[in-house]
Amino acid sequence: MQGFPEVADVFRAHGPAYRHSHEMPPRHLRAMRAIEICRTAVLGGHVDECDHCGALKISYNSCRNRHCPKCQCLDKERWLEARKTDLLPTRYFHVVFTLPESLRPLALRNQDAVYSILFRAASQTLKEVTQNPKHLSAEVGFIAVLHTWSQTLMDHPHLHCIVTGGGLSLDGERWIRCKGKFFIPVKVLSRVFRGKFLAYLKELREKGTLSFPGNIAPLKEHNAFKSLLSSLYGQEWVVYCKPPFHNVERVIDYLGRYTHRVAISNNRLVKLEGDRVTFRYRDRQDNDTIKLMTLEASEFIRRYLLHILPDGFVKIRHYGILSSRNRKSKLARCMALLGVHHRDQDQEKHTMPWEDLLEQITGVDPRICPYCRKGKMVLKEVLDPTALPLPP
Repeated sequence: MQGFPEVADVFRAHGPAYRHSHEMPPRHLRAMRAIEICRTAVLGGHVDECDHCGALKISYNSCRNRHCPKCQCLDKERWLEARKTDLLPTRYFHVVFTLPESLRPLALRNQDAVYSILFRAASQTLKEVTQNPKHLSAEVGFIAVLHTWSQTLMDHPHLHCIVTGGGLSLDGERWIRCKGKFFIPVKVLSRVFRGKFLAYLKELREKGTLSFPGNIAPLKEHNAFKSLLSSLYGQEWVVYCKPPFHNVERVIDYLGRYTHRVAISNNRLVKLEGDRVTFRYRDRQDNDTIKLMTLEASEFIRRYLLHILPDGFVKIRHYGILSSRNRKSKLARCMALLGVHHRDQDQEKHTMPWEDLLEQITGVDPRICPYCRKGKMVLKEVLDPTALPLPP
């Protein structure tokens, strides 16, 4: 095809055949359909007219699906703008909790349950270890973001946590800073995380919450599941801590890279030829070298759909002094101790119009006529989505 393809192009060209040959859960069907029709006539839109030169411009509506690669930019910017009111003048650390490879088939077939205990185990690990007098003896705050993919779109569940480099003392009277260049020894985090996660996993098994379809059917047997747990207890789990950020701008920039990502962005796709899709990926095993991978379209779709989250599942969560219930009390206390004015979001009803936000991001005012650059675009007509044909 001409130009660079998008995920939507792959879905439009090969989605019908994929749907015909695969049994798909409703959330996969909804996500595929939303991505296919995003910013097309199917969703309707509006016609704007320049009040100076009379030029017309048609704009089609977005699907707003959280898995769509074209619908995250403004949501991300609004979310980041809100987070600026919570940032403290302290160092921040980036901690990543990763599930071992042998757990991934089970996680993939029990996403809601396993991803939930991933959040639970990681958050309780950070809380327990940082409140321990041997380490920090304070309550930290952190934002946890779930990613489920690798660079090649395979299932790879891991949690990115942006953690304050210090916390509120347990008596609430002072701010305690992290000592030295490191947050908490990763081996300590790793072993506590492993213990908590496997305890929760065992609990799910005992309650009958887990299902064992297809290739993991042998895990239904008690001895097989017990053997899996034993092997997992014997492994060193991967918890990684990156060097700290020393200023607010770096924290915001870093959050923006992780919070509203989808499995693959459109700018990584290189070509769609026949039934084959080529995209760029970063090879972590080869010094992060950028390489190309070509997949059959059906395999590309299969891998993309691995990362459609369960309905209603929250992928960004706040903990400790940054949690919703602590914003007005503990976070405000921390800001007072650090000499920062706390601006309460709940008292700020004004939301920046999308036009102003887009101008802030791109430097281009969408209200200015793109043809004469003198007039302003004024709404002329609303296009009814039900009366428009599917795009070719």
